[in-house]
Amino acid sequence: MDIISWIVMTAIIIIVTASIIGFIHGERFRNMRDSRFSAEIFYTLLVIYLIVIIGFALVYFILSMNHILLVENGELREVSVFGSLVHSIYFSGVTVLTIGYGDITPIGIGRLIALIQALIGYVLPAAFVLKLVQSNHKDRDRHTDML
Repeated sequence: MDIISWIVMTAIIIIVTASIIGFIHGERFRNMRDSRFSAEIFYTLLVIYLIVIIGFALVYFILSMNHILLVENGELREVSVFGSLVHSIYFSGVTVLTIGYGDITPIGIGRLIALIQALIGYVLPAAFVLKLVQSNHKDRDRHTDML
């Protein structure tokens, strides 16, 4: 792979990592009420998922442009640049949502990247729930201190 591909992939990984860490350690949920649905929390989680999907899709796309391909239905296929981008986005979405249809599989380093992405997709909802529980406990503690 050339140096530009490595730089772009590193930037994408930094953005995805910073987004996930910001979500986990962020202070956004302090003003949440116990029994109400918070659109802000929902949208934040949705944006984090979109960042992860698009970020990893770009990584798969860069890898496919450097001849580290995604295999479709067990055979190598030459697709256009647009087709490769569409396949990368689809594979990334299926992987992060831990659906894993198996119609597209990565080759080489792509397998490790897909494993990391699936782990993120599996752990992110748990981190979201833990963040909500922590926020609720802090709100209750603050409420009892006021009384």
